[in-house]
Amino acid sequence: MRHLFIFTAAAALLTACGDTASTGTLETVSTPAPRVQVSGETLAAPASFNAITNERERSAALFDEMFKVIGHPRCMNCHPREGSITQGDDMTPHQPMIVRGEDTFGAPAMECSTCHGSENVSYVGMEGSIPGHAPWHVAPLEMGWQGLSVREICEQLKDEDRNGGRTLEDLHEHNAEDGLVGWGWNPGEGREPAPGTQAEFGALTQAWIDTGAVCPA
Repeated sequence: MRHLFIFTAAAALLTACGDTASTGTLETVSTPAPRVQVSGETLAAPASFNAITNERERSAALFDEMFKVIGHPRCMNCHPREGSITQGDDMTPHQPMIVRGEDTFGAPAMECSTCHGSENVSYVGMEGSIPGHAPWHVAPLEMGWQGLSVREICEQLKDEDRNGGRTLEDLHEHNAEDGLVGWGWNPGEGREPAPGTQAEFGALTQAWIDTGAVCPA
């Protein structure tokens, strides 16, 4: 009950924390437009791309399918660039205004854990919820996606200097098994989950890698 009280109080005081909990600086930048969402959108299975006989074209098409997840607000809100931090299905500026912090867990006086616990917590007496997962943090600045093209994000994902030092094998494990990535399919009341399932996203990632990890033009 104490855990519930703390996070309910935080919701009232901070006008409901959103999808993510940090930003690069306090500067204000234009909010990026989210991708067009289709409620209940599904993911195609890797086998459905077998009709594309050219392997490079098939690989690029697989990444386009992956981008249904990568470009969704559940992921995009966690990968801001510069000072833009966003929340919600419409990717509005995060409230309250906070900073990323050196370790991506927020500033010492306002860490992500101030509002975000180890699990989603529904509001009391109103619709919505405070998202939560352990750990809860924003992606490092070098892993920012917002405002980039599909190809630019794809190239960034393959660049170990900009993807957290991950090999393609590591990237598959991240997409298929990481708990914070998996939160995108269990985002709590008031948020649309990412398309498909994490298992389907992982299968697409592996198929993309197996066909050469080609980026769309």
